[in-house]
Amino acid sequence: MRALIVDDSRFVRGHLRGLLEGKGIECDEAADGQAGLERLTGNGPFDVALVDWNMPVMNGLEMLKQLRAQGFGGLKVMMVTTEAENDFIVRALNAGADEYLMKPFDAEALTDKLALLGLVEG
Repeated sequence: MRALIVDDSRFVRGHLRGLLEGKGIECDEAADGQAGLERLTGNGPFDVALVDWNMPVMNGLEMLKQLRAQGFGGLKVMMVTTEAENDFIVRALNAGADEYLMKPFDAEALTDKLALLGLVEG
């Protein structure tokens, strides 16, 4: 199982990596949406991408739209963001996100979302 973590915060990337690797999931990282797309095409395949919304260069919603347009339909995408308003959730799901996790989160919340995606046991 492989995960791509796309977030401009080194701290958040490290936190997610620690939680995911603790579940035996191999991780790669990118600091913005453009770099995330490059990782998907050059370092794949991945089973899941955990994508922040607010990032420089290319934000998470734009990355999500691009990866769906480029044929990454089988990739599970979880938005992991501080954007808690319903409008953001609807926009992400309409663009092709499979799950939405709001920051701050704990290990249990992440595990629950991964289980909903069928990637880990609940």
